Amino acid sequence: MTGTAVVVGAGVGGLATAIGLRRAGWKVSVLERRAELERYGTAFGIHPTAQDALDRLAVGEAFRRRAVPYWSARIRTPEGRVMARLPLERIERKHGRPELLVSRPHLIDAMLAQLEGFGDVSLELGENVSDVAALVAGHDLVVGADGIRSAVRAACFGPRSAPRRVGTVAWVGIADFETGVYGETWGRGRFFGTTPVEPGRTNWYAVVPEATGAAQLRGHFEGWHEPVPRILAGTDPATWIRYEMRHLFPALPTFVHGGKVALVGDAAHAMTPNLGQGACTAILDAEALSRTVAEHGPDQLPAALRAYDAERRRSAQRVAFGSRNLHRFMSSEHTGLRNSVLRLLPS
Repeated sequence: MTGTAVVVGAGVGGLATAIGLRRAGWKVSVLERRAELERYGTAFGIHPTAQDALDRLAVGEAFRRRAVPYWSARIRTPEGRVMARLPLERIERKHGRPELLVSRPHLIDAMLAQLEGFGDVSLELGENVSDVAALVAGHDLVVGADGIRSAVRAACFGPRSAPRRVGTVAWVGIADFETGVYGETWGRGRFFGTTPVEPGRTNWYAVVPEATGAAQLRGHFEGWHEPVPRILAGTDPATWIRYEMRHLFPALPTFVHGGKVALVGDAAHAMTPNLGQGACTAILDAEALSRTVAEHGPDQLPAALRAYDAERRRSAQRVAFGSRNLHRFMSSEHTGLRNSVLRLLPS
């Protein structure tokens, strides 16, 4: 083993980081505050660049076995008129393969299988980290992968960058049928989206004003085009998941601290989900961090962390900024100008 690392958080970014560091020869432990890993079945869109990163982490083959391609999607009005198409065909032409969709449990399982294959990576559940300084003192490297309310970020980077509300809440779920109609429908101050997730099922999400509860959700989309009402009528509200829309603001001036601490994923750049890039950026962070650490070796860890920060910070923060601005655009109450802009896009 070349060094000791502790990864705080066992989400996508944390597990991917642990895999990368272990493959680089590090002794790795993972601490997760939840008693069980998050396994709710929302879909992640994985861009070809993030697929490449999963390949480099030796997770790509297992991930693809449960993923489905995202071929085509449209942006519609509540009446069903197509205003534009999402750039999925362009992504496939550029990269030679499509964006893929996978449910969270399948991606988590693929990563866990890779970790378990090493046989010596410690994964401790129910560990609520309160003494970050002790972790820093006891390990060569501490990775904060503990989400938007990161304890590692708060302890090492201060309170200035923190979760901020954006005024909306997302309700997400899985319908046990395929709709064949995918993309997003944008209304006044709210929007609804659907994607494939696996054969026979459809991933959906509804973004509404923050005060909206489950009992009011269906009313927000009454009279919208099919399959929106059918999805909401055909899924049990007890299975819906409420997701508070937050982002990290202001942007951090660095993702690394003290030559021993690095942040990845939402801990570093939590964003609204409008671009569908949260999981991708976490995977890219994890692969870049573990790669730069491997290239520099444990004796040059501060240089490795600087290289990681130089590679990932501006890129990830551009995605976060773009996603936040798209959220404003999509959830606007002023639909006239928004729809006029959309008419200029390919449909």
